[in-house]
Amino acid sequence: MTDVVLNTAERFRKRTKKRLILLAGSASVLIISLLVDISWGPSDLSIFDAAMAIINPSGASPQINVIIWDIRLPIAIMAVLVGAMLGVAGAEMQTILNNPLADPFTLGISSAAAFGAALAIVFRLNLVPGAGEILVTTNAFVLALLSSFILYAFTKIRGVTSETMVLVGIAMMFTFNALLALMQYGASETQLAQIVFWMMGSLARATWTKIAISLVILAITVPYFMKRNWALTALRMGDDKAASLGVNVKRLRVEMLIGISLLAATAVSFVGTVAFVGLVGPHIARMIVGEDQRYFLPLSAVASAMIMSVTSIVSKAITPGVIYPIGIITSLIGIPFFVSLILAVRRRSW
Repeated sequence: MTDVVLNTAERFRKRTKKRLILLAGSASVLIISLLVDISWGPSDLSIFDAAMAIINPSGASPQINVIIWDIRLPIAIMAVLVGAMLGVAGAEMQTILNNPLADPFTLGISSAAAFGAALAIVFRLNLVPGAGEILVTTNAFVLALLSSFILYAFTKIRGVTSETMVLVGIAMMFTFNALLALMQYGASETQLAQIVFWMMGSLARATWTKIAISLVILAITVPYFMKRNWALTALRMGDDKAASLGVNVKRLRVEMLIGISLLAATAVSFVGTVAFVGLVGPHIARMIVGEDQRYFLPLSAVASAMIMSVTSIVSKAITPGVIYPIGIITSLIGIPFFVSLILAVRRRSW
């Protein structure tokens, strides 16, 4: 019996060590991707030049400092932070709804944000008094939160299951898409161009203020999610099993949904509609480290951040001198993955 216990403990230590190495390796790849993103562009900076300009700005020329600190670094960091926010939101959405197809895009949060942005562009409707120059962003944030709270309201209805919440999210996505199409039909050419550009997703709107806000949101939500890692891992075994282990399932879903709403609404309102990042990243993490939230959650953030960082590089690399909207690229990456997930779900139970 003692030998069995020792062997089990040894296997557990090896598995834990392996997961930590994978997590550290993924973080290292993310840092390399970030440096490549910063260095990539028409000015032909090397990765070493970019790193030195970040570490020692006084040692770089004024021109390089402007390129790095004012243009490229905010965009590169925003790509990483938005990817992390969408990855964490998608991971916990899939966990609390027990559905592999759940993420902020497929459940209508992104569509709601796009509709909020369109209200600002077409009607100059101000949902937050005093928004001023950030009217589009604040409207998008308010509508994204509203869609999340509609989902939250359904958790209060007796007998509502996670499957029902997924269907409500899909219904909201179609509703906001229809409303958005209606607004596009009545918009002027200039307004229509603004709406379409916003919906395509862009990192060009990155600022240090938005980066600071994103860091604060992540600093609030991620530690709390990690604190609840045991309960979330138990939830993956089913509601009844989690409840038998002492988990308040309904309260846990509500708490997670509030955090998810903050993450998704912030990300979408800052960069526009970005599809499938919150879907693909968590699935990559799940294939690598499994369902244990201690490793699954941080790797979901890292994997999604890496996807966004690589997307930022690709958006600049396709055509020299042209930066393509990131939403187009993430959709092209995500659609085949989404179809493969649907086929996989049909072959096996989730």
